[in-house]
Amino acid sequence: MTLRGRLTAAFLAVVLGPVLLGAFFVGATMAAVDDSRATERLGLAAAGVRTSVDALCQQLRAAADAVALVTDPAARHRAADQVVGRGLAAAVLTVDSAGTTSYATPGGPARPWQECSSEPPAAGPVRALAAEVQLRDPAGADLGTVTAAQPVDPAFVARLAAVTGVAVTLLDDPAGTDPVTLTTETREVRAAVLAAARTVDGDRVTETVDGRYVRRVGPSPGQPLPLVLSVPAERPPGLHVALVGAVVLAALLAVLAAWRLARVTTRPLMELAGAVDRVAHGDLTARVPVRSRDEIGRLAGAFNRMTRETGSYVAALTSSRDQLRGHLAVLGDTLASTHDLQRILRVILHSAIAATGARAGAVLLLDGDGVLVGQCVEGLDGRRPGDDGSDPATLRVPAGTGVVGTVAATGEPLCGRWEPADPPTGEPTCETYIAVPFAAPGAAELAGRGDPDRPGHPPADDDAAPAGSGALGVLALYDRLGAEEFADDDLVTLRTFAAHAAVAVENVRVHEETQRLSLTDPLTGLWNYRYLRESIRREVERANRFGRMLSVLALDLDRFKDVNDTWGHAAGDAVLVEFARRVRGEIREVDLAFRQGGEEFVVLLPETDARGATIVAERLGAVVRDQPVPVDGHGGEPVRVAVTVSIGIAVYPDHAAGGQQVLDAADDALYAAKAAGRDGYRLAQPPDPPPTREIPVVVAAVSPPDGLPRAGTPDTSGGGQGGASSGPHPPRQSRGR
Repeated sequence: MTLRGRLTAAFLAVVLGPVLLGAFFVGATMAAVDDSRATERLGLAAAGVRTSVDALCQQLRAAADAVALVTDPAARHRAADQVVGRGLAAAVLTVDSAGTTSYATPGGPARPWQECSSEPPAAGPVRALAAEVQLRDPAGADLGTVTAAQPVDPAFVARLAAVTGVAVTLLDDPAGTDPVTLTTETREVRAAVLAAARTVDGDRVTETVDGRYVRRVGPSPGQPLPLVLSVPAERPPGLHVALVGAVVLAALLAVLAAWRLARVTTRPLMELAGAVDRVAHGDLTARVPVRSRDEIGRLAGAFNRMTRETGSYVAALTSSRDQLRGHLAVLGDTLASTHDLQRILRVILHSAIAATGARAGAVLLLDGDGVLVGQCVEGLDGRRPGDDGSDPATLRVPAGTGVVGTVAATGEPLCGRWEPADPPTGEPTCETYIAVPFAAPGAAELAGRGDPDRPGHPPADDDAAPAGSGALGVLALYDRLGAEEFADDDLVTLRTFAAHAAVAVENVRVHEETQRLSLTDPLTGLWNYRYLRESIRREVERANRFGRMLSVLALDLDRFKDVNDTWGHAAGDAVLVEFARRVRGEIREVDLAFRQGGEEFVVLLPETDARGATIVAERLGAVVRDQPVPVDGHGGEPVRVAVTVSIGIAVYPDHAAGGQQVLDAADDALYAAKAAGRDGYRLAQPPDPPPTREIPVVVAAVSPPDGLPRAGTPDTSGGGQGGASSGPHPPRQSRGR
């Protein structure tokens, strides 16, 4: 069905529905009211008939009693004549005990007479109503009967009709199968009334085909006459015809109005649909005439603006895409020469969005736990409920789940329409998408490996990385402008950007690995002496800037030469590796541990006073002393080597005014610990004279009288946090206590 047909049908349903319901309600209500009122009128008429007949029977019985009270026969006859003369009865009949009529007033009604208190005869018309009483002498002997009668004639029936206000019909017999005796019904309705009367009994009311209500009354004790009462309906004649005519007229008017309204409404829509078809076939010059200022007119105007803007945008997009593809080689060289990974990924994502005409996009890299983590995003605001669309780190998708997770796991690109997953995978919502993996030779192995004992490298999780994909990450774009779905040329373009992203990520990671190797000790994984010099300078500057303390621990394994001489250099290396592991396990994440050379180590404790440094020194000495190191002895048999450590402690600014000076002070304290018998620690002595360099230290950082300096009050200015670096440096190597 066309839109015009649906609008017409809807309008007719809205208009004709209430009209039909109203007509039905009016007809049903008037019929119900008419039925109720007719039933009530017939009920009142039936009660009036019974009352009138009962009153007549009482009158006849009183007249018969008056005659029966007279004992003298002659006087009794005169009394009978008087009763008739006064109109109390139409006739009086006296019968002796032998059944012989002793006296009858002249002019009595014809037989048969119907006794008021007895059942009517099975058949035959009733000519009169009679009341019979016993005639007795003063001694109580039965002398016969006295009967008073009143004729049942047209006048009687007319009186009943006048009293009740309804039409009255007297039947020939109680069954009502014979012709009527008397009636006030007209000839036109008489047959219908009699036919309806034969179908009812008791107090029921029925209706004839011509709109009359009929009820039977009697015969019954006290009212022995078989009567039929009828009353005409009160509803207007031709009501149903009028209602049907009104409905038909309303339907015709509604059809005309609906056709006109549907035509006016659908005409601009048909024009708009035709223009949309032209645009769908590539004709962006299609326009729709604006015929009104209503919603449809506004829609036509918006469509015209949309086609104009779309044409301009498509032209600009085509030109931009050609330019981007022409300069893609230059872009690749530029990206490959940069080591700022976030900047590289932002440039790649922005260029990919501009080249494909996408509304939004994201670059995700695979971490060591097999989770794709957002590195940079664009246009994702409002597409991830409950998350900050501007924070890339909140975009996390496990490999193997959702669209980007499947792309990372399989290494195959995907594009199409979005279908929400159940349960949600954490990906942005969209209508269309395209996602391409990027990988470089050796990138999967480099990204998946990790040494728990090497700084900056988390432990590898062999089960987390997707097997066989070799993917470093995924480049995903969402909701292309100017088209329903991404095309094949978009996939080719995105593969090119993904290849450049893979090269850039690989270069950055190789650069970071090279930098890490240049700053760490290859045996223990701790920072080396080169990074120690840079770190001590940076930490002293931070302590000086924020008015805090820096503690330096110089550590030396006692009699380490004996270990090498006794068990070999391999055992000595094992002791050094285990010692480094225990040091990392006992210091904080903000602390730094270094191998200065041989068996000498240095630990920097930012924001730590002398008392805190001595606690750390005691803990380090205990963890080395109490647990001998298992090594392979001669012949490969395992042995446990007892090791102890001597520690020297110096605190900046109490023991020195600079980084190298505090290292020297800690080294002097170490020699003091060695001289004191090893396996212990010593605190450096304050210089004499004390340092003269002016340092802005808060009051609370002044050493107390007990000689053990304490850290200053934490900085509350909001200028920094304890342990935070003032410049870029490799990550901490410890995993915390």
